[in-house]
Amino acid sequence: MRADPSYVNLLTQSLNDAANRANMLSGQLSSGLRVQSLSDDPSAAAQSTQMGSQISRVDTFVQTASGTSSMLQVTDSTLGEVVTQLTSAISLAVQAANGTLNNANLQAVMQQVTGIRDQVLSLANTSYQGHYLFAGSKGTAAPYSLDTTTTPATATYTGDSNVQFIETPSGQKIQTSLPGSAIFGSGTSGALGVLNQFLADLAAGAPSSSFATDTNALNDALAQVSTQRSSLNGSLSTLQSTSTYAQTQEAQMKILQSSLVAADPASIATQLKSNQTQYQALLNVISALNKVNLFDYLK
Repeated sequence: MRADPSYVNLLTQSLNDAANRANMLSGQLSSGLRVQSLSDDPSAAAQSTQMGSQISRVDTFVQTASGTSSMLQVTDSTLGEVVTQLTSAISLAVQAANGTLNNANLQAVMQQVTGIRDQVLSLANTSYQGHYLFAGSKGTAAPYSLDTTTTPATATYTGDSNVQFIETPSGQKIQTSLPGSAIFGSGTSGALGVLNQFLADLAAGAPSSSFATDTNALNDALAQVSTQRSSLNGSLSTLQSTSTYAQTQEAQMKILQSSLVAADPASIATQLKSNQTQYQALLNVISALNKVNLFDYLK
């Protein structure tokens, strides 16, 4: 006596379902992913997508921070050399202020100070990867030029006073640049203005009191450079620590994202074995009931 065809069809559908589930589990086992499409787990897929966007933002910051940190390190090294040059100029100004140097000595000092002034001017025009560090937002052109036709000579700043920032994933803004005018001055102000005045006094054979004034002015210029350098070092330190924290966050988010969509190999293997047992059982039942070719029923 043949079994009810509707019952056989029901069993056959269960057999097809078991076959489809076996294919799905095998796919998860080979890919290592439990969620391969939105329909697999809409909630997990949505969370994974959202987390992927967060990871992308953090990764962009980390990459940008790396390049910015390198730039700040170059800036710090440049300002360190400026400090060295100004310290040498102060030593020469103290000598000149003693009143013990003859004209030949003063000429020798003048040559040294000229070299210092030119070196500081060159440092003020330092570029990094095609960007001038001390030009404000006008980083495509050298910010300083020197006019030696005036007495004293004039250093002109053609940058602007804008400062640059980098924003962290949390929204914190970290200053990453300083306008040259805040460090080197412009015209008769700042380090370059003081050095030009010192040179003018040397050329004119000015009295010792003028060199004493130059010494004080150079000390003020040095303090200004050191203050600005310290500020930028603070930014570098903050940027590096924030970047390190962001990298840790990124690694943790990647682990969490993976846990949302990753497959559990041991669990899937168990499910696959159970499914195969079920499939074989259904196959045996259908064959026993119908004693016909099973493929007449498979869909």
